[in-house]
Amino acid sequence: MNWFLLESTTAKGAAEASEAMNDITSPIIGLLNSALNPLIAVVVAIGAIYCVFLGAKLAKAEEPQEREKAKQHLKNAIIGFILIFVLIVALRVGVGPLTEWISTATQ
Repeated sequence: MNWFLLESTTAKGAAEASEAMNDITSPIIGLLNSALNPLIAVVVAIGAIYCVFLGAKLAKAEEPQEREKAKQHLKNAIIGFILIFVLIVALRVGVGPLTEWISTATQ
């Protein structure tokens, strides 16, 4: 009898913990889902403006050292913005599987 009581109490506790985890994660997931699309647009807009600015700086550079420096800055900016964009998209894609994984781990 004690084992049955312990088992049912443990199952009840696990169900309550799973429900509490869903109560905690649902606002966070909602915030992420609503913030990621505008964040992607902002990153793309800032990246485009900054790359245009660096391209103009490259075009205005007269000396070879200035030109190489501007070219390196432009390459680094493009790589950085592509990396940020890919990471934001990966987060957007990975939110679903992560929430499923959390919900199955807490059950």
